[in-house]
Amino acid sequence: MTKSEKVQFVLDTLDAIYPEIPVPLDHKDPYTLLIAVLLSAQCTDERVNKITPILFAKADNPYDMVKMTVEEIQEIIRPCGLSPMKSKGIYGLSQILIEKYNGEVPADLEALKEMPAVGHKTASVVISQAFGIPAFPVDTHIHRLMYRWNFTNGKSVEQTEKDAKRLFPKDRWNKLHLQLVWYGRQYSPARGWNLEIDIITSVIGRKSVINEYYKKKARK
Repeated sequence: MTKSEKVQFVLDTLDAIYPEIPVPLDHKDPYTLLIAVLLSAQCTDERVNKITPILFAKADNPYDMVKMTVEEIQEIIRPCGLSPMKSKGIYGLSQILIEKYNGEVPADLEALKEMPAVGHKTASVVISQAFGIPAFPVDTHIHRLMYRWNFTNGKSVEQTEKDAKRLFPKDRWNKLHLQLVWYGRQYSPARGWNLEIDIITSVIGRKSVINEYYKKKARK
């Protein structure tokens, strides 16, 4: 297969498996999505979805959030990990939203990246999922898949994002990054990977990755 045929194969296969794709983090508006994505750093979406209802019952908008102390926020979000940094970030960005944006989350990547505890990936997820602006947030699942499929060299998530944006049509980015996340979790995980059910990698996978898989399997 040529590179473009491989890309089309990925798009077609993912559309067949995931014609409709759920957003993994529960939220009701751009603000609650921003907080949920921030909390998801080095934490599972499942755990975030258990913690956010507790936090949002007290504060689901920046005005209510700044009525809480950083310590109160930290106590609630502690199970998500990195709670000292995340609680300061949530409080700080809520203040900025009130002072600069009338309490509204801006639909602007660079404006979001200027906020405390909001990195490029978090900002990309928010503009993509909350506002429908084309973006390609790369998480560990997408980074792994792009390498396994020989679409990137695996050196950095920044490089993976550039390669993904170059390979895939812009009008597909927002749906595709979610399809890839789900596919990576369900069919091509880092641990407990079974190549026999990983339809895409078994067809177009990087030879060295597939060879290594069978070597490990033979050693078991």
